[in-house]
Amino acid sequence: MWRSVLAFSALALFGAGLTGCALNKFEQREPWRDQAEQACNAKRLVETSEFITPAKAIEGPGVCGMLQPYRVTRLGGGSVALKQRVTLACPALAEAEAWLADTIQPAANLYFGQPVAEINAGTYACRGRNNQAGAKLSEHSFGNAVDIMSFKLADGYVITVKGGWRGTEAEQGFLREVFLGACARFSTVLAPGSNVFHYDHIHVDLARHDPRGLRRICQPLIKFTPQLGADGVARPVSRPRPVERLPAPPQAPVDVEEDDPYGVSPMSQKAAPRAAPSQLARVPVPAARAAPSAYVAAPVSRPRLATAHGFDEPAPGFEREPLSLSAPSLSDPIY
Repeated sequence: MWRSVLAFSALALFGAGLTGCALNKFEQREPWRDQAEQACNAKRLVETSEFITPAKAIEGPGVCGMLQPYRVTRLGGGSVALKQRVTLACPALAEAEAWLADTIQPAANLYFGQPVAEINAGTYACRGRNNQAGAKLSEHSFGNAVDIMSFKLADGYVITVKGGWRGTEAEQGFLREVFLGACARFSTVLAPGSNVFHYDHIHVDLARHDPRGLRRICQPLIKFTPQLGADGVARPVSRPRPVERLPAPPQAPVDVEEDDPYGVSPMSQKAAPRAAPSQLARVPVPAARAAPSAYVAAPVSRPRLATAHGFDEPAPGFEREPLSLSAPSLSDPIY
């Protein structure tokens, strides 16, 4: 009988080994990933230097890796240090450089009067989304995503995403400018308030959420009027932005997220006193002007849940298509 048990166990182990080999042999990365890398490198969108050096292809484990990884120690032509060396594929690295130049640095100069000197970021890691076992692979597994935890200014002052998202007025404004600038460049952007996994960093990636790569996700939905234009130039405002790092005076917050998870309600603001009827009769009525919409991201279609596990994509209900300014539907589920 023991011989039969041993023989069965040996056959089972042999079969499992064959199955594992078959999976490793035939499982492949989605074709668009290699195509995007090849196109980016062919256009020379990344310039190598002493701070950006090419490395050998990363193949595995499994489908993780990239054709042409770049090891990066500094961005912005060497002007911005990275707290730790990162590994990125060409598409994500090229977009990160452009994001730094057209949004991050202009926003730092606008709100603090000085540039960013160092960024604390994370990139390549072969893992499931949100580090959840059994989840779909994260875009970090392909060098196609960046997590930013903090920014250090030229004078040494550090703006953390965790503390600054609800920090001083200047910190809030800066991080929201950075967030909106990312939404214009990356297909996925998740900041504090998007889900429980992104309370302390801003996640950006270039995932394809549909076959044509047109669907975009930008969360959370916020109310904020950006002071930077698409070209990174500050728009004229009625009052100067504060550059000193002092606590904001008691007033309404910069934004109010949907469902108000932090317990901030606009109803707490005092109503302005009404003028007497006799006074109203003497006040000239200005021409009506349409107020600009404060919504910067809103759903336009019913979301599709890709997996039952946690993942880098946000809870459905707040997906943003380009140039969409419609308000969220109350029928969409919120997770």
